[in-house]
Amino acid sequence: MRGARCCALVLLPIAIGQTAVLRERHSHRQSWKRATLAKRALAGVGARAGASQLAGRPHRWGGGAAGFGKRAGAGLATHGVKTGVEHAVAAPLHEDLHYHRSNRRGFGPRLGHALGSTVVTHNTRTGKRTPAVGKLSGHAAAGAVSQGALHAGPGASTAGIGVGAEAGANVAREFWPRRHRHPLARKAPSRRARPTRYGTVRHSRNTALRSSR
Repeated sequence: MRGARCCALVLLPIAIGQTAVLRERHSHRQSWKRATLAKRALAGVGARAGASQLAGRPHRWGGGAAGFGKRAGAGLATHGVKTGVEHAVAAPLHEDLHYHRSNRRGFGPRLGHALGSTVVTHNTRTGKRTPAVGKLSGHAAAGAVSQGALHAGPGASTAGIGVGAEAGANVAREFWPRRHRHPLARKAPSRRARPTRYGTVRHSRNTALRSSR
């Protein structure tokens, strides 16, 4: 019975999110799929289940494979609820759910931008700053499901941990070293055909060696 309830909690928000996002011709459609079903997202669910297993929370679920399975199932259910509600709310409001690095300089301003992006976002149509209603609604829904249906922990604690984890992820995204191309790096010359008095030949290293002899 509990397994069926967990499956319903996972599939219901996925169906709701899919329906809501499909009604909007919006980039949230692919974002929702990646956030819910991508390998990185599912790996995060497994990692959180492993951390809860090591900490022994909730204690009544015990240890071993059975305990880990319960924690993983509860984590998958809350994750599905969070992403489903998040995108279902954000799509009609045209909220940008992606993190964008700051253009400011200095540790303090960049840190403030990373932390503020947890609760503030931009409208994809107007570009104006707006409260991140979708993200906050997703965390609140995950907390409510965790407490009310799964009895996995206090709802406020679950929602708070989710917001804190997202804030930490934003800080990591902000200060993670950027990838820069070497200024002296050049693109390899294309091997385009060039006309000669002997006909059209394709330039290559062997052609250059033959011409130098």
